[in-house]
Amino acid sequence: MSMHAESPVGPGRRRLLRVVLTGTAALGAGLVAGSPRTPDAPVTGGPGRVRPATPRTALVELEAGNARWRTLHERHPDETRIVRQTLVGGQHPFAVVLGCVDSRVPPELVFDQGLGDLLTVRSAGEVLDEAVLGSIAYGVLELGIPLVVVLGHQSCGAVGAAVRAAGGGAPLPGHMQYLVDQIHPAIDRTLRGAARIDAAITANVRLVRARLAAEPELAAKVAAGDLAIVGARYELTSQQVRRIH
Repeated sequence: MSMHAESPVGPGRRRLLRVVLTGTAALGAGLVAGSPRTPDAPVTGGPGRVRPATPRTALVELEAGNARWRTLHERHPDETRIVRQTLVGGQHPFAVVLGCVDSRVPPELVFDQGLGDLLTVRSAGEVLDEAVLGSIAYGVLELGIPLVVVLGHQSCGAVGAAVRAAGGGAPLPGHMQYLVDQIHPAIDRTLRGAARIDAAITANVRLVRARLAAEPELAAKVAAGDLAIVGARYELTSQQVRRIH
């Protein structure tokens, strides 16, 4: 993931807790907020593969995987018969990716990872609810995953629908209005048209990340250096994932 410094947004409404994510992130260096104080433990993935065990090395692996993806040098790791048999006995994913349901942005492909590597949680527009929060907490608290990535993407239909609804459109049918209501705070009404949608995509990632960082159990992990929660955005035109601060 390429890294561009941007100002963070304050925590959301859910159980506000002030938390500071220190440090910076740089492509190649893999420095992330909440980086650990201790070196990696050699947790193995597939045969001959050392699974990342810290926030820093987990982010480096995702950066490298996305570089392979966007340059058409995918490795499709951890798909062999041996890996499939090994995973019957348990899983040790190294990152949680909260992404959109959009069929064009499957995290395992975008980051060139395989079976047992990522715990993926997907909802339209990365919207949080109790099931999504519980799923992320399971990955961090029960599986010991050191990195959570909130992954938005270019041309997000859910964000676009929220922007159109905020502009006076009719309420969406069924449960889709819930998505619109959750995304609504990310909309900048000083912008217009495609620029408003594009800015809201990025702002929504920041808001969701802030809400996760405000969860007491996750904040404690960040403070201890055992967890990093980062925002990122996937560009459909370039297939590149870039960090959102």
